[in-house]
Amino acid sequence: MQIINGVHQQFAEYFQTEPLKPYLYLLSKKLSEGHICVDLNKMDEEELTSAGYMNFLSKKDLLKEPLVSDGNEMKPVVLFNDRLYLQRYFHYETIILNRVKAFIESEQAQSKQRVEDLKKHADFIKAQFENTVAGPGKNDESINWPLAAAITGVLNNFTIITGGPGTGKTTTVAKILSILFTINPALKVALAAPTGKAAARMLESLKTAASAINILKSKIEALEPSTIHRLLTTIKNSPYFRHNGENSLNYDVVIVDESSMIDAALFAKLLDATGIGTKLILLGDKDQLASVEAGSLFGDLCRAQDKLNFFSKARAGLINSFITDPARQINSHFIDDSSAHPLFEHVIELKRSHRFSDDKGIGKFSKAIVQNNEPAIKDFFSNTDDQVLIDTTYSEKIFDDFISGYRAFVKEKDTAIALKKINKLRVLCAVREGEHGLYATNRKIEKYLQQQKLIRFTGDFYENRPIMVTSNNYDLQLFNGDIGIIRADENGVLKAWFEAPSGEIRAVLPGYISHAETVYAMTIHKSQGSEFDEVLVSLPKGEDIAILTRELLYTAITRAKQKLIVQGSEPVVLKISNAIVDRGSGIVDRFILGNRQRQLAIDK
Repeated sequence: MQIINGVHQQFAEYFQTEPLKPYLYLLSKKLSEGHICVDLNKMDEEELTSAGYMNFLSKKDLLKEPLVSDGNEMKPVVLFNDRLYLQRYFHYETIILNRVKAFIESEQAQSKQRVEDLKKHADFIKAQFENTVAGPGKNDESINWPLAAAITGVLNNFTIITGGPGTGKTTTVAKILSILFTINPALKVALAAPTGKAAARMLESLKTAASAINILKSKIEALEPSTIHRLLTTIKNSPYFRHNGENSLNYDVVIVDESSMIDAALFAKLLDATGIGTKLILLGDKDQLASVEAGSLFGDLCRAQDKLNFFSKARAGLINSFITDPARQINSHFIDDSSAHPLFEHVIELKRSHRFSDDKGIGKFSKAIVQNNEPAIKDFFSNTDDQVLIDTTYSEKIFDDFISGYRAFVKEKDTAIALKKINKLRVLCAVREGEHGLYATNRKIEKYLQQQKLIRFTGDFYENRPIMVTSNNYDLQLFNGDIGIIRADENGVLKAWFEAPSGEIRAVLPGYISHAETVYAMTIHKSQGSEFDEVLVSLPKGEDIAILTRELLYTAITRAKQKLIVQGSEPVVLKISNAIVDRGSGIVDRFILGNRQRQLAIDK
């Protein structure tokens, strides 16, 4: 090749071994797209040919290359189980795999005592769930899955609780904590999430759920949520943390919300820093967008088994002993005594949304998108719905009527209340560039508000400009995703006002905030971990944009609690619904491979 085009070819050309260059190019490209490895059985040779690479190696010959190992040596590239990795990402995946297995293996020593503790407090546990609303009578939704998840969380050292918006993930965790605090009042608990906003919202939800549980309320009040980075303790100018495999977190329980947002590197470091005797409970929505960086480990772990919510007969019997209504007990359909998967009985999906109905509105639309149910999606283009409006014409009036809602926070004199009002609604953009991208949309909203004499430009930080912090600043205690408003203080000095996790507001001089952007509109990616009463989703008119996927649209839809407007054409919406995120990862197969190898060793 005479000309080097693009960063991926530059990466490949950095290495002197010619036969390996096509694979290095592909690894670099796939990492930028969120994959952590390349499945050689699915490799697109046309993609490499178009980039100027013509000659390819067999898997056997790849392993003969001096820069490639089978995972047992420290070399830049790893070929394992027909997948090609950069060594660093193979290492991350290996840490995650080994730590999850170690968590699960460590449970055996404590199993008997934990069962005894549960039985000792049976009346208390039953009381926690006696008012849990039953599902509509379907075979799976009528079962008391929150109680099943709670018992699982108490018994296990590693638990995943997944479910859509309003399915009760945080309420279930509140009840798990109430049980654990009853067993051990001195329990040390950490709450964390990928962003400061998500961490604060988790605590708010836990406080709400705990309000009726006197034994838990004071305990929850004492907890301080943090970002995962702050929990692990960042080392300045370093990719490493103070807490790691050799310096574990000093907690009995670590609970992490919005886990789908965690990339492979941070996931590995979190698991490595969590002591094997510590309970790790991961919460998230497996159908939501994966992390911005490489990896979709939460979704991978949720999908590692063919089916969720299945239990051994013994475990089902234990769970059912806490459910007084036979109609809500785990029935024979969900009993499987044959599963040998390491994650069996460790991933629970909550089924019933208490926020949305499956039969109408946002709930029905989000379910149609997740299932790629084209007829159900098309119904929303022709039928009127109280919660959902799809505007295929990109009506200026509909847009202006929606953004006029920002008048409420501008006119509100009380800054604390204004901060709450700004988060009542949001425009969400799928992309940053273009007519319907983030930058153009924010400018359009600013222009409208200026015409309405609601704002006036006086500089970068003008009165009532809403901003979102886009990087972590530990000195200021401001974190990626925090939202504030620019307003003058009593002396007329413009400051950025933020709501602290405690609910109080605090001010920071704007000049200290080096990374922030206007946030009348935000990207769908940045909206993860947030909820708004009303949402307008602005989709680009072009269909061929790689990031437009089912997970992206589902995430946008489920940010809305009361009203949803989608501005997009029918072909675009249908095409997005048909496109799924399929990130390269080997962890699912490595769980299975590890089981086979273990079984072979036993058989020998």
